[in-house]
Amino acid sequence: MRRTIAASPERADPDRQTETLRTEFPFELPRGYVDESGTVHRDGVMRLATARDELIPLRDDRVRENSAYLSVVLISRVITRLGSIEDIHPGIVEDLFASDLAFLQDFYRRINAEGHTRAAVTCPSCQENFAVDLSGGGRLGES
Repeated sequence: MRRTIAASPERADPDRQTETLRTEFPFELPRGYVDESGTVHRDGVMRLATARDELIPLRDDRVRENSAYLSVVLISRVITRLGSIEDIHPGIVEDLFASDLAFLQDFYRRINAEGHTRAAVTCPSCQENFAVDLSGGGRLGES
């Protein structure tokens, strides 16, 4: 399910269509989370982070003891679904393969810091410029 929020400022041009803000982004893990029964969960959804999402982990004792744990807590707060699992907690993120955690950290950065998952690219053969959507759920290294 993709949530969007209508953004219509009071001073907006009445002829302009209402803009939407995309708040959830699907992804597919390179390897996948293996649960206790052996089921592999690869597809998921990450939502945009709020200021609270970035502040609350700083009060977590695990983060205070080991700053590297910050990304584990933060990622667990913004993933809304991983396969059939909807209750994502730090224990699940801890059990991800390192390549999957790296993928999620990069995905988090792209959708939150840059505000989008589109990238401008140039074709090496014809030199034509175009945009690609990086949130298409592809694996690392795939176009």
